[in-house]
Amino acid sequence: MAANNLDGTLAVPLESNPEVMNDWAEKAGLVISQDRFYDVLGFDDEVHLLLDLVPKPVKAVILLYPGLDDVVPKMEEEDARIAKEGQHPIDETVVWIKQTIRHWCGTMAILHALINSNVTIAPESPLAKFTEICKGKTGLERAKLLEENPTFATIHNTSANAGQSTVPTGADLLDVIGHFTCFVQAPSPPTREEEIEAPEGAMRIVELNGGRIGPLDRGVTTDFLKDVARFVREGYMKQTTNLGFTMIALAATGSDS
Repeated sequence: MAANNLDGTLAVPLESNPEVMNDWAEKAGLVISQDRFYDVLGFDDEVHLLLDLVPKPVKAVILLYPGLDDVVPKMEEEDARIAKEGQHPIDETVVWIKQTIRHWCGTMAILHALINSNVTIAPESPLAKFTEICKGKTGLERAKLLEENPTFATIHNTSANAGQSTVPTGADLLDVIGHFTCFVQAPSPPTREEEIEAPEGAMRIVELNGGRIGPLDRGVTTDFLKDVARFVREGYMKQTTNLGFTMIALAATGSDS
């Protein structure tokens, strides 16, 4: 169960494609006329025009790693350090869900993006109901609630078969190596050392990856999309020779860039 889809089969992963994610999100309850997913066409600070093409405000960013072999040792090292030493406090309203279903990292990233962003969700929709029951739960408790919710299995499976890529089946599913993670913004709680309130309006980048130890603080942000792109370049892309990363932004529909 923990490694597979809800019916016991190995799940088909989602494609890194904004239309696939919009299809998933709309089925779950996102009001697409207000917010939707967009391609981010570049990561480089020197090519600001590519980042500036994304409508504003950007509310969350989903990143696809092309592979994990090069970065997993660093991830494990960081998780161990956080477990031992801690990190900058994470705002208590941030919702993180442990990933327990193999190849559901795309669904996890979309859930993390939508639940932790100021987007319009249809009342009584699957996402609205799931968000409500997640309140006050641990990451593992939320994972169990997700496992027990057949609606999200149906949404995932439908969207996973709706992309442009050839859908992997059988033994090919075992060769899928990409992995999605999500970045959101959250208020900055005071650190124990500060013992004071954070500056008004201060926001931090929080990475939400169901395969990690928990939510990960990625520092202060003043320009969310550009700061996430900078972190990805420095924190992940420099650790691998595989540069096939892709990034998708959740932003207001039809807003000015």
